[in-house]
Amino acid sequence: MPTRILLVGAGAIGAFYGSRLACAPNTAVSALCRSSYKAVKANGFKVTSPNYGDSMFRPEHTFGSPDEAKQAALSWDYLLVATKALPDVNDDSTLLEGLVGPETSIVLVQNGLGVEEPYRKRFPKASILSAVTIASAVQPNHGSITHNRWTRISIGPYLPHLDSGSTTAEPSDDTATQKNSRLVELLKAGGIADAELYDHAGLQFVRWHKIAINAAMNPSSVLSGGTGNQEMSTDPELSRHLLAVMNEVLETAPKVLGKPLPPKLASAERILGSTKKNSSGSKPSMQIDWEKGNRLELEVILGNPIRIARDKGIEMPRLQSMYALLRKAQENREQAKESKL
Repeated sequence: MPTRILLVGAGAIGAFYGSRLACAPNTAVSALCRSSYKAVKANGFKVTSPNYGDSMFRPEHTFGSPDEAKQAALSWDYLLVATKALPDVNDDSTLLEGLVGPETSIVLVQNGLGVEEPYRKRFPKASILSAVTIASAVQPNHGSITHNRWTRISIGPYLPHLDSGSTTAEPSDDTATQKNSRLVELLKAGGIADAELYDHAGLQFVRWHKIAINAAMNPSSVLSGGTGNQEMSTDPELSRHLLAVMNEVLETAPKVLGKPLPPKLASAERILGSTKKNSSGSKPSMQIDWEKGNRLELEVILGNPIRIARDKGIEMPRLQSMYALLRKAQENREQAKESKL
């Protein structure tokens, strides 16, 4: 039997990684699509990449709804969730109802902190793998994926009982660790050479590290009227602000996780220096969502880190200020939309 993987949310990131996993030996990848369903059902995905060339990825099965996926009555080894994390709008863990079997692992390729908890609560017996990716991929048209080189993905088992300092493993820990190792092997077999294997604590540090970048760049771009990453990093006052936000996050993470920050993770100064050299003029995803009128990933990028730290008696004043301002701005905009209906 092949290793069966279902993409839940086949946007640019999900479809790109799905196309690479489909290249691994004896691996079958299916897709649960939303807006792109008709295009993908008819033609599959066209993937363009400077690293992997141009290719067509035709999912084994293409589903237009969770109910359709359930009716297929297939046993999934991995459910790879790559939806945008908007817990204040909807609970995407409900999409997996009826799809999680005794051998199924849930893989969360999503931004932010605390994204695992809704899935852990709904599926307490399932092994959950947490993934952080820095990948440049877009879907300019339905079923068309453009990849631009960056492909790093870090994956670790989600074992939150270890955060309390417990050294006692639960029976499911070994299963999650084994499934995690197997997924990294599949990614590497599909050509993702920079797929990284982590334990629980290591992966959570990676999540906090990415939060340092996202919590600095994303809200600041929106609040400064759409300023791009490089321009913010070279502005005298904004650069000081970005550095302070990143340091606030990187100083909080060890206090929350009870371990020192791994030395391999880049410092705030190094991140800022790298951003100054990036002349692409790119804008953070939150600014792009704001321009489109979409809801922002405020809770997982700002709200959850603030609440997780607060539970440990730690305040994050810079994140809290940006969170309060943007949450209210989004609330006012949503109310204005409703008043026009």
